[in-house]
Amino acid sequence: MGDGRSSNGPSTPSLGKIDHVADLANDFGDLLDDSRSSKTSDVTFVVEKRHFRCHRVILAARCAYFEALLYNGMRESSPNVEITVPDTTASAFAQLLAYVYTGRIDLSSCGEQVTQDLLSLAHKYQLNSLQLSISDFLKASLTSTNVCDVFDVATLFQLDELRWSCLSYLDQNACDVMNSDSFVDLSASALEELLKRVSFSAPEIEIFRGVRRWMEKNEANVGDEGVARVISGVRLPLIPLSDLLDEVRQSKLVTSDCLLDAINDQEKSSLLNYRGQLVPDVNLATPLHSARVTHGEMAENLLNGEEADYDLERGFTCHQISASDSSAGIVIELGRPSLINTIRFLLWDKDVRSYSYVVDVAVVDTAWDRIIDYSDYPCRSWQSHYFDSRVVRYIRLVGTNNTMNKVFHVVSFKCSYTTDKLPLFQLGILVPKHNVASVESCAAVIEGVSRLRHALIDGNVKDYDWDSGYTCHQLGNGAIVVQLAQPYIIGSCGLLLWDCDDRYYSYQVEVSTDGETWTVVADRRSKQCRSWQTLTFPPITVVFFRIIGTKNTANEVFHCVHFECPSVTNPPSANKT
Repeated sequence: MGDGRSSNGPSTPSLGKIDHVADLANDFGDLLDDSRSSKTSDVTFVVEKRHFRCHRVILAARCAYFEALLYNGMRESSPNVEITVPDTTASAFAQLLAYVYTGRIDLSSCGEQVTQDLLSLAHKYQLNSLQLSISDFLKASLTSTNVCDVFDVATLFQLDELRWSCLSYLDQNACDVMNSDSFVDLSASALEELLKRVSFSAPEIEIFRGVRRWMEKNEANVGDEGVARVISGVRLPLIPLSDLLDEVRQSKLVTSDCLLDAINDQEKSSLLNYRGQLVPDVNLATPLHSARVTHGEMAENLLNGEEADYDLERGFTCHQISASDSSAGIVIELGRPSLINTIRFLLWDKDVRSYSYVVDVAVVDTAWDRIIDYSDYPCRSWQSHYFDSRVVRYIRLVGTNNTMNKVFHVVSFKCSYTTDKLPLFQLGILVPKHNVASVESCAAVIEGVSRLRHALIDGNVKDYDWDSGYTCHQLGNGAIVVQLAQPYIIGSCGLLLWDCDDRYYSYQVEVSTDGETWTVVADRRSKQCRSWQTLTFPPITVVFFRIIGTKNTANEVFHCVHFECPSVTNPPSANKT
């Protein structure tokens, strides 16, 4: 027993502070030894015929459940009472008491079954910190042989983080798990949940074989309805015809009508409910994940990760733009069918050219589905696309126009499944909440006079004077034009008019998707405006903004310091419509 001293001396974080917590834990732990507990205990727990002599005041101090149990005025409150604990093991209960008395457990030495039983006890006795620590340990210790058991336990106790860790492991190791002995011990509801997951990714015939193994052990327990629910989770149209006829039919687990429907559905490959791997927040379009470019000139450049070292002759992948060749394009094949919801790529942008294009995806390269059609929109630099998650194996980029020549150039390509909340989009066009008329968002000022080409959209709203920091045009001649990187649905914009004296301006703002046909969204030709302007209008698809000054009370030049869309700056002096 400790005496307040330690052979090595207690740690002293700072002068005057005493920390003997380790000694305290050791002394309390010694109270569980039979030689001491027989003299000092006042309650006994019986687990699997093993007697644990304990101290109710310690149990009550450490655990609200024990406090309610042992001081409730009922039988359990009696001195030296024996309480039988069912549905657990002596080994797990011993570890629980060690934690209650000392705050310490070495889970790595407990073994899988004891750890899972201990989790059950932590849940029962509402020891939330212990429950969380065991969950974290189990998340880091998942294997193909234990994940099914842990998943069932996590589901039973509603441990969401542990459940999702198990599901992620099951998704990524489906074949190994289905071949493990523990797979057949899954509950019917857990198996049904797994089979519904698009990301439970394995050849469908292997999934059928795993279900058949599960049926051999559990069919008598789940009944005909249970069998039907489980087997309905197998996606029969994804099983090759030969396996359907030779193996699935012979098993007699599937009706003839279901087999005929599956064979009929196989002819409609674009409509099949494919499975795909889920690898969150990782770019899958890399050689590391076995992705490759199967069509396109200079294919080796697209997926090499280089986003800066390119010029007129190198650093990009391309294809000839052809109105008559529907197979033209750049095709990226992922290493395996995968769930994605994000595609980003960099169009060659060393000059003022713009491109138009479409994006097609497929699981088999004979059944393409168009997810982006920007054939009518001039686009430049980085392109970002978000869509409802779907299983994809092939991605095809087809250029439909280049304002400089007949070649479509792409410098870099990425695709992934992002776990972040997706931006709002409508029919493939983003509805941004942040300013996309910025250098960071790859917008460009293509008309207007300034000492610095992109001063209007560089975000600097303070450093301007008589000679610099603004973009301008002569009244009655020209305009200031901003091109966004890609089409967006916009419902507002903001301007900072030059305001170093008391002059006023008049102007109007127009928008366009092609740079030729313009729509007026704000008409301030009859108003006197100065400094910050916030303009709102019905949301509209926009690629270009054109700001046309019509009056300046000081001279014949229209000066604009800053432009943004949508409007995100809200200075107190802003004029609003």
